[in-house]
Amino acid sequence: MSKSLVNLSKAHATSESMLSGQIVDSITNATNVRIFARRIYEISYLEKALLLTKKTFQTKEIFAIKLHFMQGLSLSIMIGFMLYFLIQLRMKQVVSSGDFALILGLSVEVGFMTWWAMEQVDELNKAVGKCKQSLARLFIPLEIKDKENARNLSIANGQIIFSAVKFHYKGAEALFDNKSVTINAGQKVGLVGYSGSGKSTFVNLILRLYDVTDGQILIDGQDIREVTQESLRSNIAMIPQDPSLFHRTVMENIRYGRIDASDEEVIQSAKSADAHDFITKLPQTYASLVGERGIKLSGGQRQRIAIARATLKNAPILILDEATSQLDSLTESAIQKSLWKLMQGKTTIVIAHRLSTLMHMDRILVFDKGKIVEDGSHVKLLSQDGCYKTLWDAQVGGFLQDDTYS
Repeated sequence: MSKSLVNLSKAHATSESMLSGQIVDSITNATNVRIFARRIYEISYLEKALLLTKKTFQTKEIFAIKLHFMQGLSLSIMIGFMLYFLIQLRMKQVVSSGDFALILGLSVEVGFMTWWAMEQVDELNKAVGKCKQSLARLFIPLEIKDKENARNLSIANGQIIFSAVKFHYKGAEALFDNKSVTINAGQKVGLVGYSGSGKSTFVNLILRLYDVTDGQILIDGQDIREVTQESLRSNIAMIPQDPSLFHRTVMENIRYGRIDASDEEVIQSAKSADAHDFITKLPQTYASLVGERGIKLSGGQRQRIAIARATLKNAPILILDEATSQLDSLTESAIQKSLWKLMQGKTTIVIAHRLSTLMHMDRILVFDKGKIVEDGSHVKLLSQDGCYKTLWDAQVGGFLQDDTYS
């Protein structure tokens, strides 16, 4: 019965978690709710989760009440039998009146203590059920594991080689099939293609967020499956499209790139990223809290913090994933200068839909359905009158048009 109570508590905790998530989601998207006049819909949507939570709560509590009733009934029967035997013993003059009162009193006290102990066990079972649901994710084994004898990655140059790589997501059609490509040390390489063509997957495979199905990915001749994931990622700096900041100080967020960095090194990185000026204008300068996910900063400011963090990390391999796609032209121009300084001397991979940001890359790889269909410099690809030129001609103000509008 205790196991059943644990399972019911787990189910209730799951429904509570789902309800909380939906409430937060609705509040976060309050603007969309107003714009699309979906207040009634959101209420009905939340009511479904609320009803489920109510149902699981009632089921759990009804079971707990039944359990308490059975426990109480068992104790009452036990005390009743004890009282019956005491009366029989007293009538036979086996025990005195004092013994009778003492034994009866102790029996009742033991009964109440047993009742209290069983209640605590029930509450513990409820708590165990909630904890199991809350910690369920932690007990799922990691799909990508280091080998027992994995060594640390040692990078001298930063050359990246895809050797006959095959990859597909679980149950999906192969995205990469026998892909081979070499990115030389210090090269600045742009990745171009429509959404779903394989650009982000290409980068994720380098980071070993997924393992290849077949083939090898080598960095300076070392198979990334043979080295520790921590040493691999410590040698790669990445600036995503929407940098995520911790609700900590500016200093702490930049220092996240290299935890043992001094204040002076953090400030120097901020200067290199053209972030120092706006940071010094904040109420508490580098000690200012940036808010949850950096909400107190503008998009351009968050991007500069991310660049400063990557500058401080100073990894030999740099990955930029749509790092400036959400910025206005003036902010993008300023940040591009910071990024260009950061790229110097590093093997750099840049994913971009705004092709104008890739004009000065050493090389551009054009992806289509998991294949590299073109490879060359901006000038060379334009002269070939192929896929890249088609994409370039389709741009409006530097943005790549989607097939939806063509």
